Amino acid sequence: MSDAEKLSGVKVMVIDDSNTIRRSAEIFLVQSGCTVILAEDGFDALAKITDHQPDIIFCDIIMPRLDGYQTCALIKKNARFSDTPVVMLSSKDGLFDRARGRMVGSDEYLTKPFTRESLLKTVGDHAVARF
Repeated sequence: MSDAEKLSGVKVMVIDDSNTIRRSAEIFLVQSGCTVILAEDGFDALAKITDHQPDIIFCDIIMPRLDGYQTCALIKKNARFSDTPVVMLSSKDGLFDRARGRMVGSDEYLTKPFTRESLLKTVGDHAVARF
């Protein structure tokens, strides 16, 4: 089974204030059959999450207005989305950042810049297992 068949129909939300990161993720995911919802920051994501009900969420840590930790915590506190996997995105690969992400409920941590393979593997590991 190809990546496109395996990931077909998976709804992925990408929350990042970097247009480059959002577009890269979108290209990789759409080519693999995913439906992609993009958000520029935490507030934008929270406004879209109920309408789109993503299967997995990638969330940048450092964003204006509402950072990734706050965004993840709000998503995980909502009973409707508490089981939705949230993967933190960061250019920092420190133990403190990973631990803080776990404390707010994140399911995994992906370092930027990510590769197509690491992004798709993460989606496969978390979202496909939910179906």
